[in-house]
Amino acid sequence: MIDLHDILKESGNHQRDLLGILHRTQAALGFIPAEAVATIAKHVHLSASEVFGVLTFYKSFSLEPKGEFTITVCLGTACHVRGAAEIAGAFERTLGLKAGETTPDGKFSFETANCLGCCAIGPFVVVNGTYYPCATSRTVEAILDLCRGDKASA
Repeated sequence: MIDLHDILKESGNHQRDLLGILHRTQAALGFIPAEAVATIAKHVHLSASEVFGVLTFYKSFSLEPKGEFTITVCLGTACHVRGAAEIAGAFERTLGLKAGETTPDGKFSFETANCLGCCAIGPFVVVNGTYYPCATSRTVEAILDLCRGDKASA
């Protein structure tokens, strides 16, 4: 398993290398641990607060471990007018989560996005890179059943 020191050893040490380091770290660890920020900052000659600024600016980075299944509901304008808020609400109620949270068992993380660029097939849900187009609040249970491995009820 690759660790932060391996990533830094294989990376440049300039400010321009920061995004690549962050992406590789998240790919290897599943998130960017807060304790890694100072090490990364020192490597690219930035302050920890500057690195935190980058991490919090880009939605693709996470400072917390994500669940086995990351569920994202697009709330862009086209999806919103087609009922995306109701879909997001159904996930929140069913999972007992708010956007940005993970279930205590680590199975599901729930998030929303302002627009994921698939307006023609919205509203849509993305689970670990798999798209579910034309979703409705009634498809929430079917999507969760697929994640749980209960394909018979999906």
